[in-house]
Amino acid sequence: MKLYITLLSLFVWTALASEDDVLVFTAANFDTEIVKYDVILVEFYAPWCGHCKNLKPEYEAAAGVLKKADPPVALAKVDCTEESSLCSRFGVSGYPTLKIFKNGEFSKEFGGERRKDSIVKEMNKEAGPVSKLLSTVEEAQKFLSKDTVGVIGFFSSEDSADAKSFLKVADQVSEVRFAHTVSDEVKKELKQTDGVVLFRPKVLQSKFEEAEVRFTDTNTAKLKSAIESEALGLCAERTQSNAANFGKPLFVAYYNVDYTKNPKGTNYWRNRIMKVGKQIRDEGKTVYFAISNTDEMSRELEECGITERDGDKPVVCAWDSQNKKFRMTEKFSVEAFEQFIRDVLDNKVEPYLKSEPVPAANDEPVKVVVAKTFDSIVNDESKDVLIEFYAPWCGHCKSLAPKYDELAEKLKDEPSIVIAKMDATANDVPSPYDVRGFPTIYYAPKGNKSSPKRYEGGREVDEFIKYLAKESTDGLQGYSKEGKKKKAKKDKTDL
Repeated sequence: MKLYITLLSLFVWTALASEDDVLVFTAANFDTEIVKYDVILVEFYAPWCGHCKNLKPEYEAAAGVLKKADPPVALAKVDCTEESSLCSRFGVSGYPTLKIFKNGEFSKEFGGERRKDSIVKEMNKEAGPVSKLLSTVEEAQKFLSKDTVGVIGFFSSEDSADAKSFLKVADQVSEVRFAHTVSDEVKKELKQTDGVVLFRPKVLQSKFEEAEVRFTDTNTAKLKSAIESEALGLCAERTQSNAANFGKPLFVAYYNVDYTKNPKGTNYWRNRIMKVGKQIRDEGKTVYFAISNTDEMSRELEECGITERDGDKPVVCAWDSQNKKFRMTEKFSVEAFEQFIRDVLDNKVEPYLKSEPVPAANDEPVKVVVAKTFDSIVNDESKDVLIEFYAPWCGHCKSLAPKYDELAEKLKDEPSIVIAKMDATANDVPSPYDVRGFPTIYYAPKGNKSSPKRYEGGREVDEFIKYLAKESTDGLQGYSKEGKKKKAKKDKTDL
């Protein structure tokens, strides 16, 4: 009966899932749908809420991972501006509110961090053990029949030190399926002795890497690192949910990656990427490879300046260890791909920089910065710079604009201070600036441009001035250290 309910839940979930894998619940369907899931996480949100907007990509990414978990776990959302009665029913007083439901009943508030990895980890815990116990050959074969990487620990006892270390790793690595067994029958069937083994699914197996990887060191930290590295393999599918897990320098081939509808076509190009990748790695070079679906990662392609494709052939974007971007402009072939990799590694390719045109005139009090002028303006070691990263559509940015203009006007005669702004949607924002919302403001003092300070103060003109008067390297000529305007000195001829 339990298996039937689980299968029914999976069928219903697949039928209802939205494009981003997050179910949409309303007052009309909540009671009938919530009972179909053994475990489900529901987000109560408001579209205008800034915290909800920040959570959205993390929540969607977690939903994509958890949909493929064993057992799968559903994530849903409720728009409280449309479903106020439903949100009141569950005592929602702030946004976003995350609640865990089990078998149709409210279980508890979600207490983890509101990031993808934390959501995946916490919900996997709620759904079941971090590692599935395989007691029979049938259970082991079912575990290995999935189309994702699986790791099995083979132990003499569940209480052994190696088994305990293994379970700690399983609890820490959220995107890999784990199982363990003490069954001699399972070990015999899988031809394994005690130890930890990573199994690649049949659809991902190739002649360029081993289908099974045995780990000899069961130290928790070393085993975790080894599993995370091998789980990606020579060339893994890179998605929005796991993109941050790949090392750099990284070369990504984008095409119609689809292991559900077209596994043969997907592996046709993946094998060519792997052939080149293995050759490069065998030369001792540290380099990473991945494939991605063009539709899912279309935003990333735009950020890399790739807007056209050559039929079904892959297009390629790369990142070096400093996170600089490189786009392959030649039509894809194995030979062209190999040459592109070597040229990037040898610093023979010009990095791609998304930038607006350099302004013909830049004589207003607020200086306009584009990616191409970032170094010359913001990283000018002779000036302290206060820079606002904004988005043209941002309401908060529009509200700040007249105050920011007034600030720049008041400080336009200060010789060592620059007030600047940059459209972060139209220009690449360099490291170490971290822009996740708008407006984001940083202060970059001269002599320390590598460590800019995020401005967290008030956004009134006098509050900006007080901050700059205190922080400025050489002080402000027209203001005291407390931010008060200095009185003009009287000319002796006026006496």
